Amino acid sequence: MRHVAFTSRAGESVQQMIKGANVGLSSLSEATGSITLTLGWTDPSGAGEADVSVLLLGADGRVRNDQDFVFYNQPTGADGAVQLLGKSPTGSGSEDRILLDLEMLPAEIERVVVSASRYAGATFGDLNDLRLALSDSSGERLLAFDITDAGTETAFVFGELYRRNGEWKFRAVGQGYESGLSGLATDFGINVDDSDDEPHQESPPENTPVPADGAPAEPVPAPAPQAGSDKPAEPKERSRAGRVRTAKKKSTLVKAAKVNLAEHPSWQSARLFSVTGLRNDQEREARATSTLLSVMAQVPEFGRRLTARFNAPAGTIQTFTEASFKHAETNVRPDGVIRVARAGRIWTALVETKTGGNPLKVDQVESYLTVAARNGYETVITLSNDIALDDEHPLTVDRRKLKKVALRHLSWAEVAHEAHMLCHHHGLDNPVHAWLLGELLHYLRQVNAGCHGFQDMGPAWVPVRNSITAGTLRIGDKRAMQVAENWEKLIRQLCLRLSGETGLNVAPVMRRRRSDDSAVRRMQTVASLVETGRMSAEIRIPSAPNPVRIDADLRTGQIETTVEVQAAERTRPLSRVQWLLRQLTEAPPELRIEALAPGQTTGPCELLGSARPEPGLLIPETGEISSFRLTLSTGMGTKRGAEETGFIRSIDTAVDRFHQEVLQALKPAAPAPTEG
Repeated sequence: MRHVAFTSRAGESVQQMIKGANVGLSSLSEATGSITLTLGWTDPSGAGEADVSVLLLGADGRVRNDQDFVFYNQPTGADGAVQLLGKSPTGSGSEDRILLDLEMLPAEIERVVVSASRYAGATFGDLNDLRLALSDSSGERLLAFDITDAGTETAFVFGELYRRNGEWKFRAVGQGYESGLSGLATDFGINVDDSDDEPHQESPPENTPVPADGAPAEPVPAPAPQAGSDKPAEPKERSRAGRVRTAKKKSTLVKAAKVNLAEHPSWQSARLFSVTGLRNDQEREARATSTLLSVMAQVPEFGRRLTARFNAPAGTIQTFTEASFKHAETNVRPDGVIRVARAGRIWTALVETKTGGNPLKVDQVESYLTVAARNGYETVITLSNDIALDDEHPLTVDRRKLKKVALRHLSWAEVAHEAHMLCHHHGLDNPVHAWLLGELLHYLRQVNAGCHGFQDMGPAWVPVRNSITAGTLRIGDKRAMQVAENWEKLIRQLCLRLSGETGLNVAPVMRRRRSDDSAVRRMQTVASLVETGRMSAEIRIPSAPNPVRIDADLRTGQIETTVEVQAAERTRPLSRVQWLLRQLTEAPPELRIEALAPGQTTGPCELLGSARPEPGLLIPETGEISSFRLTLSTGMGTKRGAEETGFIRSIDTAVDRFHQEVLQALKPAAPAPTEG
């Protein structure tokens, strides 16, 4: 057995695996019944990411049936023992997570193969920082495997778990396929249909309940499981009998016309979850907690998405409020309790909720950790408008209290994101569940609910902005580090919101290797503020031709959004300019266009309004154009919050404007007929 150990920043010992190494999980932790596998990478090109998949194999090294192939079109397998939890942006790129309950796997499953695949000619060699990590049910990271030799492979086996003498072991594989997901699946006994034909979608029934904005959930032929049932739904789609369709499904939500019977615009529709009558923070927290927990229990798909983040098993979810526990000489009352029952086993989490700008309190959370440990509960979950970065909890608590209990954090923005993705993109089997989630979304988006997500750049914002204007900001200013951290949180929340609106996985693009930790990244932002007065970030929107760069210039009060577009293959440079201008007929005239010659970083630059009548202004002296750089400036809010004149609102406005008025008009460059 070949592996080495290192100590992570949190202090726990992690087995660093090398290719071909194996290790028994029981030697690393006692809490290995339910584990989380995390596959991560950074995508410097922004061309697209990868999708995880899991194959459950018998003693013959092949699947028993198609149910043992868990991937994006079939995200749950083995009676809920395997669940794909989806992608999430991180401070160093993106992560795709898998929840695996080893105790619930059928006895005939001998191996679990963990893999990923890419599409449209993209290879794993194009990704940086390819890695796998395995965490136990308490959330403690047990082992890590970094892959450095990926090349032209379009599918990749990261690792596998296998039984040996009644024990589960992990092997670091690091082996690729050039035949994509279909080739990988075929090798393990899956009968694949990798056509791109889209299935026929039926319109929803006339009386289907719809979410608040009128978009019903995607109808599917399979019956929905009853609330609390452990039985997974049958696969929603097969292109041919007995064959698995590996081409990605596209969920198209049919907009249903809604008749408004109100006699006056002031009339408000009655809501299941109302924000009226909320008088103080305590009432807001109580109603927000009860509303969320009740929907989690009644909509299993939604409840499992959230609980799976905390390594809970897939089972019957029950939620509670007003639970009291003895602590020292007094009683403590967490805001909520979540319990998940699965095959005689009960997983429990205590929930502490904050709304509005109220901060979490260390002493309060530590008391819940003590109560959880005393009662044998697995997790304490904190829920607030703050956003955790790099899997670091916003609070620093006594680490001795984390030996038996995991401490996890969730932002209200992440809750709304999961609900939105289910309602509008992934779909639910039960239309009533879609309506319930729509009501939850409507509640979360009401200002008086206090569940608005990250909306405050913090008390350091104004002093730092003023220091930049005065030229007195220096590298050692701690307030600048706070602003840099909040900038990362804002970008992460922006990616969550855009993902929900587009149905695509929008994520930060990191140009640096992940060995540069969060402190180094923030110091780079501080250095940029000192030198140029700017904070910058790049995000990848899969529908965009390249990563989108966001620059907030605190000296000029402008936000610049920029994308580079590859020029079309036209023989004449003027034709290349005209090809671009034809796509930008609806773009704002103040859009800045810069034409770049091969190997050049600058070139002729004009506003769109000037280039339309005289496109020749954009032709470089060399007469060659390889790409165009498009930049749109938007005014920057000065206040620290999300009000109309606030910085946070202005970032959202700038990116939305660029996406709607510029990015959506762009089409990939295609070869054209030879011009005379």
